[in-house]
Amino acid sequence: MKGRIHSLESFGTVDGPGIRFVVFFQGCPMRCLYCHNPDSWDIKGGSQMDTKEILDKADSVREFLRGGGITATGGEPLMQPEFLTELFRLAKEQYDFHTCLDTSGITFTEKKRAEFDTLMKYTDLVMLDIKHIDPDEHMKLTSQKQDNVIAFAKYLSDNGIPIWIRHVLVPGITQNDEYLYKLGRFIGTLHTLEAVDILPYHDMGKTKYEMLGMEYKLRDTPIPTKEDTEKAREIVMKGVHDAKNQD
Repeated sequence: MKGRIHSLESFGTVDGPGIRFVVFFQGCPMRCLYCHNPDSWDIKGGSQMDTKEILDKADSVREFLRGGGITATGGEPLMQPEFLTELFRLAKEQYDFHTCLDTSGITFTEKKRAEFDTLMKYTDLVMLDIKHIDPDEHMKLTSQKQDNVIAFAKYLSDNGIPIWIRHVLVPGITQNDEYLYKLGRFIGTLHTLEAVDILPYHDMGKTKYEMLGMEYKLRDTPIPTKEDTEKAREIVMKGVHDAKNQD
């Protein structure tokens, strides 16, 4: 089976446990203001690759993937569900790789539950990127409603799928004590939560936007400091703690 791929990375160190072979899928319905890969949005872009071609490349560097495996990211991997499921199925059954899905969960709906049930049979870990916990702010940030993301998080929790939460700290947008605590309160209700990563916003995509003739709307947004990021994580984790210990 063939899918559209943006790029491959052989030695990913921030894409799940251990060292990962990272598959960047082409296509994404989100339009996140801080996205640093706008060239991954168009589902018709990238290059066509088949599952065996990708997995053979991963297998060729297996000795370096210490404690790791394969991560599907994007773009948004769930834009190509059949290809993603086939990639993970073969990765598990024929190559014995640990599989990790890095996603926003934006395509999840109850109507697609059976499709997701099949995918989750071959998924060891989901890194769920919650862009914003407030519905209105989520729409402003991503141009997409939040409902599917929250529903997907609950689906993962209810079905025993390990979850790592990712959240980007953006000054003036997500760097807000009320929102951060609310995020913690929500993810604290997820029974399979294993880790929380607060990632500082960066502007490394500026040059790419200029090359593509696109406006970079966060041009004047400052980069959070290490202290900002640590404080934000403390607030989120307080929310997690309070949610897990409420009567």
